[in-house]
Amino acid sequence: MTTRDTTTPDTTTPDTTPRHTTSQNTTHRDPRSVHVIVLGAGYAGAMAANRLRSNPHIHVTVVNPQPFFVQRIRLHQWAARTGQPQVGFDHLLADGIRIVVDSATRIDAPARRVHLAAGTSLDYDHLIVAVGTRHAVSVIPGAADHGFPVADWDAAQRLRRHLGRTPAGESVTVVGGGLTGVELAAELAERGRPVRLVCGGTIAGSVGNRARRATLAQLGRVGVEVFEHGRVVDITSATVTVADAGESRVLPSAITILATGFEAPALAADSGLTTDAIGRLRTDRMLTSVDDDRIVGAGDAIAVDGLPVRMSCQAAQPLGAQAADVVLARVAGEPVAQADQAFVAQCTSIGRRAATLQFTRRDDSPAPVVVTGRLAALAKEVVCRGTVWNIRRESKKPGAFRWMRGGGPAAAQGSAPDVATSPPASADRDLTRR
Repeated sequence: MTTRDTTTPDTTTPDTTPRHTTSQNTTHRDPRSVHVIVLGAGYAGAMAANRLRSNPHIHVTVVNPQPFFVQRIRLHQWAARTGQPQVGFDHLLADGIRIVVDSATRIDAPARRVHLAAGTSLDYDHLIVAVGTRHAVSVIPGAADHGFPVADWDAAQRLRRHLGRTPAGESVTVVGGGLTGVELAAELAERGRPVRLVCGGTIAGSVGNRARRATLAQLGRVGVEVFEHGRVVDITSATVTVADAGESRVLPSAITILATGFEAPALAADSGLTTDAIGRLRTDRMLTSVDDDRIVGAGDAIAVDGLPVRMSCQAAQPLGAQAADVVLARVAGEPVAQADQAFVAQCTSIGRRAATLQFTRRDDSPAPVVVTGRLAALAKEVVCRGTVWNIRRESKKPGAFRWMRGGGPAAAQGSAPDVATSPPASADRDLTRR
């Protein structure tokens, strides 16, 4: 029996009510049971938690800063007041999963213990790290004081409130021409705001030339002023300075939004675990920490040896499923398979009535097929709904989720590629791509 999440959309106050609770005491358990903690309940963490329930002897605790699931690919809609990214855990996670509304501050790997911001700690037998990423600190002068990131729930809340206090006729600057910057600029422009989009290179650099041209045309139709190859070199509360071809211009900007890069939270590094240059937990091909085989990673928060994957829900959900499979295999004493997955498409919304759907090869490189306009917008909406449907289905039937594989070790051993249960394309969340 669970309680419905009653958090209101605009609140940022943590709800400490446990949901899907099995027991507050993890010390006196059935000796046959195994306790697995999942840090983070995003696309990867929620998928992993549900999949773990296929073993009735595994007790799952999810630690998450919010008492609800945040659909990250809708954060630009939340900021623009065109969509709702929240989904209650009661509608997403399997019964029997314990929810702790808190944030992990340190992992004590030798003791198998996680320390939380509230001052408490949790012991584990196995740990899945799926804490996602956050906006990287910008080096642009004035960005820390006057810029508004949108890479996570709290940042999107602040931006939404500030937009609500700013007259609709005031200019908005979006810094960063990756797919997230494109989506946010288009969403605000379609709502009637004057928006400019500034990027240091070409717009939407991760897609092909045809898709890029289509994206530019659709941005023009909703009224976004695009500055390709320009650089924002200074931000104040009312202006941005843009350098282009050796010249600098000071332009009015009542709101400056930063869509310029991601980094992982400091959790892994602060815990003494090996990380990459942006703080992601380094794992082997089995998604296992190179420091401790009781720690498995999933989603945007990890750097997998030999398996480069774009930060996206398209990658996060299969990684979450495979992280759970690693733990399930170890608990059962079975061989652990190497991670193997592929990409299908990149889909970028251009407001509510248009989008660019760039199909890709399995290695995520652009394929010749591009779909634009209303049909692409419909596909993007199907994708957004499909990500939630995948997690919900896994909660009802652990092990049901399947994904496209990329011809890695599993395929080499003769396994046939799996077909995704819903269209797996997603908005690119790697803001550093231009």
